[in-house]
Amino acid sequence: MGNVDSKLNFRKAVIQLTTKTQPVEATDHAFWDQFWADTATTVQDVFALVPAAEIRAVREESPSNLATLCYKAVEKLVQGADSGCPSEKERQIVLNCIRLLTRILPYIFEDADWRGFFWSTVPGAGRAGDEGDDDDDGARPLAESLLLAVSDLLFCPDFTVQSHKRTGSDTAEDIQSIDSCEYIWEAGVGFAQSPPLNYTHDLNRTELLKLLLTCFSEAMYLPPSADNILNPWVTFFCATDNRHALPLFTSLLNVVCAYDAVGYGIPYNHLMFSDYREVLVEHAVQVLIVTLEHEAGPAAAQHSLDHSASAMEDMEPVGPDNLFVNYLSRIHREEDFSFILKGLARLMTNPLIQTYLPNSAKKIRFHQELLVLFWKLCDFNKKFLFFVLKSSDVLDVLVPILFYLNDARADQSRVGLLHIGVFILLLLSGERNFGVRLNKPYSVRVPMDIPVFTGTHADLLIVIFHKIITSGHQRLQPLFDCLLTIVVNVSPYLKSLSMVAANKLLHLLEAFSTNWFLFSASQNHHLVFFLLEVFNNLIQYQFDGNCNLVYAIIRKRNIFHQLANLSSDPATIHKALQMKKRKKTTTTIISRINSQETISMEGSRPAVPAEPGTLKASLVAIPAIDKLTEKAQVSEDGTMVCLQHMTIDQNVHSPQHTPSPQHTPSPQSLAADTSGIAGASDTESNSGRDNEEAFQPESELVRSRLSSVSSSAVYWNPTPDWVLSWKSKLPLQTIMRLLQVLVPQVEKICIDKGLTDESEILKFLQHGTLVGLLPVPHPILIRKYQANAGTAMWFRTYMWGVIYLRQ
Repeated sequence: MGNVDSKLNFRKAVIQLTTKTQPVEATDHAFWDQFWADTATTVQDVFALVPAAEIRAVREESPSNLATLCYKAVEKLVQGADSGCPSEKERQIVLNCIRLLTRILPYIFEDADWRGFFWSTVPGAGRAGDEGDDDDDGARPLAESLLLAVSDLLFCPDFTVQSHKRTGSDTAEDIQSIDSCEYIWEAGVGFAQSPPLNYTHDLNRTELLKLLLTCFSEAMYLPPSADNILNPWVTFFCATDNRHALPLFTSLLNVVCAYDAVGYGIPYNHLMFSDYREVLVEHAVQVLIVTLEHEAGPAAAQHSLDHSASAMEDMEPVGPDNLFVNYLSRIHREEDFSFILKGLARLMTNPLIQTYLPNSAKKIRFHQELLVLFWKLCDFNKKFLFFVLKSSDVLDVLVPILFYLNDARADQSRVGLLHIGVFILLLLSGERNFGVRLNKPYSVRVPMDIPVFTGTHADLLIVIFHKIITSGHQRLQPLFDCLLTIVVNVSPYLKSLSMVAANKLLHLLEAFSTNWFLFSASQNHHLVFFLLEVFNNLIQYQFDGNCNLVYAIIRKRNIFHQLANLSSDPATIHKALQMKKRKKTTTTIISRINSQETISMEGSRPAVPAEPGTLKASLVAIPAIDKLTEKAQVSEDGTMVCLQHMTIDQNVHSPQHTPSPQHTPSPQSLAADTSGIAGASDTESNSGRDNEEAFQPESELVRSRLSSVSSSAVYWNPTPDWVLSWKSKLPLQTIMRLLQVLVPQVEKICIDKGLTDESEILKFLQHGTLVGLLPVPHPILIRKYQANAGTAMWFRTYMWGVIYLRQ
């Protein structure tokens, strides 16, 4: 009954607030205490008993009462933080105020006239002991008082952390004098002791983190702006005014990376017991990704390379003003990197866990937040990025990312998930070690809706990219450039592609090189340039192990001949554009060359579109690939030299690359990339059949590709001069020379020996060589991700969209 009476009294207080037409004085303690002192409401009760309509009504009709309610609630939090909440009643008052503010703040933010309220100076809102506490000049803005109180409460003994006072001691710990670095929530970075689990502390921490997220969420209510304006709530919370910044950052990071959702692996344990730590971890990772403001990234990342420190605890605030970014960028110990990477990989892999008993293992749902955190770690701390790529541990992150990409490819509501996954792979692909690591055989066998193959992680990446392009949602078109850029970046290091992957690449070239597609938009030919660059890299630098690719190139040689002889006369262009219009209603775009390709891995489920009525995700457009990346040339010693002022249609895609003057073709470099030669016979091989897949009806390729920076493609009118301007730059010399040398040899051996089995042809190609026969190898060109305002805005939009939907 007591709980029912408590709810009733709370509801009566809300009704009184909404019906009062005259301002209620702040000194009327009896009235205001009804909201927190005499109640024991849960967060669900507060949201149910304080309807949105009534909050808006008070805001419009009795603004002074709403202002006083907020001020009084913050005042109670400040008092609780100062006293340390020694009694149960004080803790309940603090919790009630936290829940009330969490409920009210969004309605403050949604009204432009109210957004400055929390940043105004309210008499008496400063901390006890602050100079000028009783005058307007010395009082803190309400927002600062709130954030400092929340920070203190996150390290309040017996409320959110384990008390260190000795047993039997009557004196409570002074919250204002304790060293919060001794109260870090979990062992890990900068802290070795793991405090005992306390579900009450976890629940209280979660409520405080929810309030923090609500404060930070003001960014969601602001109109979009091209200017990267810092969030004032985040700026103050992560500044030197917050004395708990370091232990709080460390606590959040350690709690996330130490979490093990599976535990001892007892089946269905998550259905029998509540896991309060999971809710805390979810909110911790959300607070982390919000507070790591992107604008401070480059400076912080650079500082990581220039500054050395013995341990995190000894760090002085140098570098970016955002201390969370500062501390993240300066983590440098290998044991810390290992702890972070293993923790994130364990959580990312969790949704992929397969068990004999259906739904017997717990599956986390905050994998998108984990991807954003991983991105920020790599972006802000280059030493962490190099550590990730130093060993095959990077593949523990790669496989779940590829799983998410493949699973979400047909769902328009998860288009943001595909973007963040592709951005991470683009960032990783800019480093040589990533391409080298992809050569490790893929044996994990996570059930995915892809053809069965035997090969490496590079094969897995190419097969899934092909799946995204050919059967993904149409809104993924702006990602095609990014997907192929990733393949280009890693291609010089791929030692042996499987027949499956080789045929996927040839199938993409076949689709992208059709006249109607090349002429339908001003940017479409870039995709052909990317794929030709992939083939050239593989042939020039990895010929020896890539007989499968050379086999596929020979078998599909007509594609390259058609490209070399591409017509540019007005009649051909007009005919192609008319065909494009007809293709929109055709059931297939490219004839399916064997339906056996649809056989997928055992236990996999096909990617499905969003449920009818699902909200269409709206994200700001990503920059074009030439704005998203900068070009770097790999020199003889493996270092990268930045190439400035290179455009996608000039030096990048021109076959006239200036070779390194010291470079002479070696048997290793020339022989390493010819794998994949397709038999000269016209008979289709079984492997080939398994790897050709037609585009689906209404495929993305049917529609005009719109550049992410320009929508002029809608009115695109190709001309013969335009076609000639890029046709003359098609880098076909290396491939044409390969065909010129190998096709007669393959045809001769087939006739002489009467070969019809592709394995014999592959053997011949495997032991062949093109040393001295190919053009001088071109320099390896890598397109490295570069931070820019466009991606910063995209990440902010995506991040808040994820958090909003998860809450």
